[in-house]
Amino acid sequence: MLAQVRSAALWGLEAFPVECEVDVGPGLPGFVLVGFADPAAREVRERVWPALRNAGFLPPDRKVTVNLAPAERRKEGASCDLAVALGVLAATAQVPPERLARTAAIGELALDGRLRGVRGTLGLAEAAWRAGAMTLLCAAEGAPEAALVGGLTVHPIANLGEAAAWLRGEPLAAQAPAPSDEEPAPADDLAEVRGQVVARRALEIAAAGGHHLLLVGPPGAGKSMLARRLPGILPALTAEEALTVTRLHSAAGTRAPGRGLMVRRPFRAPHHSVTPAGLIGGSSPPRPGELSLAHHGVLFLDELSEYRHGLLDSLREPLESGAVHLARASGRASFPARTLLVTAMNPCPCGWLGHPRRGCHCTPTQRASQGRSSTASISRSKCPH
Repeated sequence: MLAQVRSAALWGLEAFPVECEVDVGPGLPGFVLVGFADPAAREVRERVWPALRNAGFLPPDRKVTVNLAPAERRKEGASCDLAVALGVLAATAQVPPERLARTAAIGELALDGRLRGVRGTLGLAEAAWRAGAMTLLCAAEGAPEAALVGGLTVHPIANLGEAAAWLRGEPLAAQAPAPSDEEPAPADDLAEVRGQVVARRALEIAAAGGHHLLLVGPPGAGKSMLARRLPGILPALTAEEALTVTRLHSAAGTRAPGRGLMVRRPFRAPHHSVTPAGLIGGSSPPRPGELSLAHHGVLFLDELSEYRHGLLDSLREPLESGAVHLARASGRASFPARTLLVTAMNPCPCGWLGHPRRGCHCTPTQRASQGRSSTASISRSKCPH
């Protein structure tokens, strides 16, 4: 018998719909998974079979074939676990299949049948809705986020038994959309700064025009303090920008489950020891870097002279285009990167060049070398807006 269940999967930050086709037919007992799945997704049988048994269902004793379509798209993670389990139950006539026609299922199964949330729930729910799903079954911890998708009825599911009961006709409460994240805390406010007239004016111009900014001054001059107050004077996120930022951070796994729309512009400040993959993005499967996590916000690079020249040079193209494009043997991935870059550095290696009371001990060669290595790449980058 054949059953079909809608689901969704991630590749990088991109969510796309997946059709889980489950066929239970004659043959020696066994399990075959096809459809270009990554190692985590290929382990679905080792999670689903114990979950079925511990939830009071009978795992099939015949040959089971599962196809995750489309076959040419690689699927990462365990977001299709619930869909596979429900497909097995429907194909073995343990639950009626009628309600599965316009329903999508997303979530990772624990061995005892509990349902765990997965990262990127918002994007996965959007992908399922675009594919025609009207109802979504997902883990309770991710349901408030999924309910942000207009037109999609979301039912929070605690375990496999609840999902099966709903398919048999029992009612389930619908999840209301999560409220926006807590009101912006009284974060660093530029109004608290006294003096620094030139630097304050530079921050205001950068915020108004979306210009990148380089702050140069001795240690203790307030460069980091000023940079952290820049998000507070940026325009508020539009509804579309808030949804994009929320979707991005959800897929990256940087948010606690159950949160609503992000209302504050992100501020990211990586250490100068960050790797290229950590700053720009990369790895396998691809993950966004700090540059993309600062999308529609501020990326702050303190101690600019300590960053490797090649690392700074890699920022040039993403800052110009507003996106990071990665090409790997396993596939391509694109991450948004429209961010306002703020950098800070000392005027010389010792930091005291131009200080009214302390003298600089650096040679002219040292000062010139620091200036060239730190600002060559950034100075050639264009405004992101």
